[in-house]
Amino acid sequence: MNCIEITEPGKPEVLQQTIRDVPKPADDEVLIKVKAAGINRPDCIQRQGHYAPPPGVTDIPGLEVAGEILTVGKKVENWKSGDLVCALVAGGGYAEYVIAPSPQCLPIPNKLDMIEAAALPETFFTVWYNVFERAKLKPGETILVHGGSSGIGTTAIQICSQLGARVIATAGTAEKCNACLDLGAERAVNYKDENFVDAAKSFTNNIGLNVVLDMVGGDYINQNIKALGMDGRHISIAFLSGAKFEINFMPVMLKRLTLSGSTLRPLSIKRKGEVGRALKKVVWPLIGTGKISPVVYTTFSLKQAADAHTLMETSEHIGKIILIP
Repeated sequence: MNCIEITEPGKPEVLQQTIRDVPKPADDEVLIKVKAAGINRPDCIQRQGHYAPPPGVTDIPGLEVAGEILTVGKKVENWKSGDLVCALVAGGGYAEYVIAPSPQCLPIPNKLDMIEAAALPETFFTVWYNVFERAKLKPGETILVHGGSSGIGTTAIQICSQLGARVIATAGTAEKCNACLDLGAERAVNYKDENFVDAAKSFTNNIGLNVVLDMVGGDYINQNIKALGMDGRHISIAFLSGAKFEINFMPVMLKRLTLSGSTLRPLSIKRKGEVGRALKKVVWPLIGTGKISPVVYTTFSLKQAADAHTLMETSEHIGKIILIP
């Protein structure tokens, strides 16, 4: 099969197309013929040599796909050959074929094509697990979504607003801010022109936010702490501006804040399956009726993976970038 490998840690050009054997599914896995694969920031970090795949997982990058199941393992009962699915994988998505644990597969919601379906798993699993399971966001609460025009951001804005939360988002251009508003944010802050802490305080009538979803890190963390209200929850999922920064813990203690962080990839298959079932029950019907839609910015062919990563790292896109084998 054709696939993309990381020839050495480095810039996007280290992504090269090569040929490898088609993988064979284990008893609890399925083999998927990939029709489309999503690109995510962790793929770029892996390419740079800073995010190795878990033990036993292929070094081929790619964390989400959509396609057709070709074969199923002996213990797989809920899927059969010919089923169309989207799937969260621990690696291997940048290829013509990939294996996926059966609990991490989900049916493709009504009205979506393969390209749109490939934009679902990584961001939807991440948002649900962090915002609704770890931060326990409730209807009527307020959440600040940083990077509102990113794949994670466009997903979080839609799910949170559709489930009754009030959303304020940050982005770096007027176009991106308008996109956030169109997706359901009540307030969008251009962080280049406006202080998001002041905007958050105004948005909440000086009460402070309930939840912050942060992928920036660095000096944003102290600013996020200032923006949170009593019993607020801070969720870190990435550190685009650095993982190390000095934090003043006095407001953390005085406001009884919870600081939390996670990465999705090391979670057990069982735990990811639980997240998948929650998504299927709560969010998939909203996708099926068109109330939530994945935002796809553009597509590239598999052999253009380096170009896709280059675009990802410019942050010029709104929503997801997809590879088509």
